[in-house]
Amino acid sequence: MAIRAEKRTNHDGRAVRTSHTWRAGRTRHTARTGHTRHTGQAGQAGQTGQRGQEGHPGPTRPPEPAASPTPPTTPAARPGRTWIVALLIGLGAAAYTAWVLEVVLSTGLNPIETYVSELAAQDQPLGGLFRATDFTAGVLAFTGGLLALLRLRGHPESRRFWSVTGWAGVTLFGAATAADAWLPLSCTPTADPVCAARETAGLVPATHQAHAVSSSLAMTGALVGIIALTVAARRYRIFAPLAAHGPALVAMELIATAWTLTAIAMFTAGRGTWALGAGQRLQVLLVALWLGLLAWSVHKERRT
Repeated sequence: MAIRAEKRTNHDGRAVRTSHTWRAGRTRHTARTGHTRHTGQAGQAGQTGQRGQEGHPGPTRPPEPAASPTPPTTPAARPGRTWIVALLIGLGAAAYTAWVLEVVLSTGLNPIETYVSELAAQDQPLGGLFRATDFTAGVLAFTGGLLALLRLRGHPESRRFWSVTGWAGVTLFGAATAADAWLPLSCTPTADPVCAARETAGLVPATHQAHAVSSSLAMTGALVGIIALTVAARRYRIFAPLAAHGPALVAMELIATAWTLTAIAMFTAGRGTWALGAGQRLQVLLVALWLGLLAWSVHKERRT
């Protein structure tokens, strides 16, 4: 680093030329009377106007392009592991239709008159098979619904009332259906008058009452899930297949449920079965079809 100062005066003491020089690294500044020059990298960038007067245009630095804004991430753009939810719900729907095997298997029960759950009664030869399929369907639906709820928890923008309520209903349906398998009927009241008399007299195991409670919870969860997620599909404009076909399934499910409840009330009052088995089979079949439609919608749109 060097500093030098030089001053000259004329005969009357006035300054005619002054030179100051500073050097620091590669930068130099020289000042003279009537003329100023700046050299160096910093001077070239900052004094282009003064250099332009001398005929030496300084280099210009092109402006940096503005960074494009990052688009917001939506649940549809973050598929995560929704395929697992779709697979679990789809397999659960398939397992929930295992009762159709009575068409090719000899069960000895009239499908028009008997409860679906009587296929899994303890005194039935194929009861173990149908209990296993009920338990499998329940576990699959429960796991799929729970995973969907957990995924909604990680995406606050998707935690909307109808979506959360619907998946909670599916989860409840799965848990109660699995419980049904562990609370089987001991006999078949619609096909066996002795069993019906014992049930009326309260001489059957407590599993009959527990089974009635778990079955009611399962259907309640199914109805909540069917209605709420169908409303969510149409209101939030998600799940296009469910939004298109869900309302028809909801209407048919409500009709089948009313039919089943009326038949159960008539049978309990001793007025016959009123095709109880047909109504209940239609009811559970529609639930399975809706679950399959839900699974397809989740798979197609990669969201919950």
